[in-house]
Amino acid sequence: METLTRYFDQADAISLITAAILLVMSFMTWSVMLLKYSHNRRQRIAERQFLQQFWNRRDPSHFSDHDSHHALGRLAAAGLGAARYDSQHPVPGHGDLDGFVTRALRQALDVETAALEYGLTVLATVGSTAPFVGLFGTVWSVHHALLALGSSGQPTIDKVAGPVGEALVMTGAGLAVAIPAVIAYNLFTRANRLRLLEWDGFAYDLHAFLLVGKPPKPRPNLDNSTEQVLTAPVMLTENG
Repeated sequence: METLTRYFDQADAISLITAAILLVMSFMTWSVMLLKYSHNRRQRIAERQFLQQFWNRRDPSHFSDHDSHHALGRLAAAGLGAARYDSQHPVPGHGDLDGFVTRALRQALDVETAALEYGLTVLATVGSTAPFVGLFGTVWSVHHALLALGSSGQPTIDKVAGPVGEALVMTGAGLAVAIPAVIAYNLFTRANRLRLLEWDGFAYDLHAFLLVGKPPKPRPNLDNSTEQVLTAPVMLTENG
């Protein structure tokens, strides 16, 4: 704490601006981390409850719009809405429920995938640039300290060690900002992959249900083990 106080006491405008940039980066990182964690946790709980209730209904096609506040609900609304529209507006000689539902689910999945990546750009940018911002602060502080040392006319080691050591605080600050951002980015990226697998599996099951009218067999939770992730349903393709 004393080192930081001494650093800011002798810092010039550029050093203070650099420190302010790192502070803003750190605030953005922790804000994104907390917001995404809270949002993802609420969504996961709602999706698990919805998934259990949806297939346990007598007729899953009786879908309520109030379930559309999470990704699985919006996927169900897209698929069931496409099937309902196809049945209400048949085209003679062009009955293609398979392709119509597939397109609707694929479009809904694309929208949900884009929304899932919200905030990851901030984490990636901070994680890759914060060390260089800290390094710039270190270089500038060392340059500033050497200029002051040269003007004093007494280049002794005790006068060099203190200012240079204080300048290295900026390098540590840059790493302290970057490391949480990189860790959070990797964790959220992995969590997103697992959720995409669950969404793809639900879209595949819903697609099959709309074509043949038979609900799927119960599937193990993807969070139980990495091995189960490898056996999850493949992505829904344009061929259904």
